[in-house]
Amino acid sequence: MGRKRKYTAQFKAKVAFEEAKGDKTISQIASEYGIHPQQVRAWKKEFLKNIHVVFEKEDQAKELKKALEKAYKKIGQLEVEKDFLSGILRKY
Repeated sequence: MGRKRKYTAQFKAKVAFEEAKGDKTISQIASEYGIHPQQVRAWKKEFLKNIHVVFEKEDQAKELKKALEKAYKKIGQLEVEKDFLSGILRKY
């Protein structure tokens, strides 16, 4: 029975991308990286299935940035109101 190896996400992506490019055969890639050709196929399939995540994360980052800007603006507004109200209270 074969032993399980842990490969980094970067390694898997590199192998899958190389296969997706189509410059080399699966056998060449598998031999070059010392893995089974079926593993190359599986990583390529997973790579192509999930490639849209790259763009989703970009969109999520933009949404988070907008939410942070809105929160900072609200904090600034609340600080101004607090200062104004504490100034009025000091007069009395």
